[in-house]
Amino acid sequence: MERMKQEKAVVVFSGGQDSTTCLFWAKKQFGEVEVLTFNYGQRHKQEIECARAIAAEQGVNHTILDMSLLNQLAPNALTRDDVAIEQKEGELPSTFVDGRNLLFLSFAAVYAKQAGARHLVTGVCETDFSGYPDCRDIFVKSLNVTLNLSMDYSFVIHTPLMWLNKAETWKLADELGAFDYVREKTLTCYNGIIGDGCGECPACKLRKAGLVSYLAERQEANA
Repeated sequence: MERMKQEKAVVVFSGGQDSTTCLFWAKKQFGEVEVLTFNYGQRHKQEIECARAIAAEQGVNHTILDMSLLNQLAPNALTRDDVAIEQKEGELPSTFVDGRNLLFLSFAAVYAKQAGARHLVTGVCETDFSGYPDCRDIFVKSLNVTLNLSMDYSFVIHTPLMWLNKAETWKLADELGAFDYVREKTLTCYNGIIGDGCGECPACKLRKAGLVSYLAERQEANA
């Protein structure tokens, strides 16, 4: 732990609930933290503006990389207004972007090496997720080995939310002293509404269910 306090980390950062919780986690763990945001043609530019605002408020260096090529390769509901947000039985949601986390973490690693950072932090999670294959622990561990071999550099990919459900993610934010900040300042909503969001899209429903569960648990513990 003391050694980590002297080291540098790069957080893959969207300005959403998960990555912002990871930012607060990283600031507790590491001596220096930077955040990296990818512009891949998201439906709402508010995501990038939200990430920029949070990074400025938290006093961390913020870099935005152009990943518009991803939109050309993998059209999906996160990048195209004409693709509905839906999930058909037995299929991945239309919000799944093939190769997104593979590319994001690979580019983050290239950036981190140039910045002198050996630690990458990402908010992927396979407990409360939509079945995305690139959110699985086995994928992250496999990529970690591949990145180390490809650049002959000892990266460590940290996934502090991997085994947490959404209620437990809210609890972690609370333990980090960031509960209100995460609730009010982050953007999870697919329709681009900061805070509690639209309440109707899949991301908002998942976030709200976790919030309600955690608040009930907290109230019970304080009773």
